[in-house]
Amino acid sequence: QVQLVESGGGLVRPGDSLRLSCAASGWNFENNPMAWFRQAPGKAREFVAAITKRGGRAYYADSVKGRFTISRDNSRNSVALQLSKLTPEDTAVYYCATTHRLGLTGTPTSEMFDYWGQGTQVTVSL
Repeated sequence: QVQLVESGGGLVRPGDSLRLSCAASGWNFENNPMAWFRQAPGKAREFVAAITKRGGRAYYADSVKGRFTISRDNSRNSVALQLSKLTPEDTAVYYCATTHRLGLTGTPTSEMFDYWGQGTQVTVSL
């Protein structure tokens, strides 16, 4: 059974940093892209960042470019998201996802991904 488990969320202040982690089990994802999405209250789920199978290329939403960094450790079947310079607009539930696809074309969308974690809450507030 494929399972993705996120961790690392929490309550932080504007300008702070946070590191999210996602551990995958039940399947070896080293040949597949992995990604992070987020969903704020009352809003649709949106793409945040994605990384190719060997970490050779990373994709970011414009809203997080320069502030967030995605990385992966294939030896541990895991992906991480380093969040910095956080603002209240970054408040959301963050989801880890992966796919059977071997690559990504264009801006990643949630429909491209087959497996999802349960999410971890990130709240940015004074």
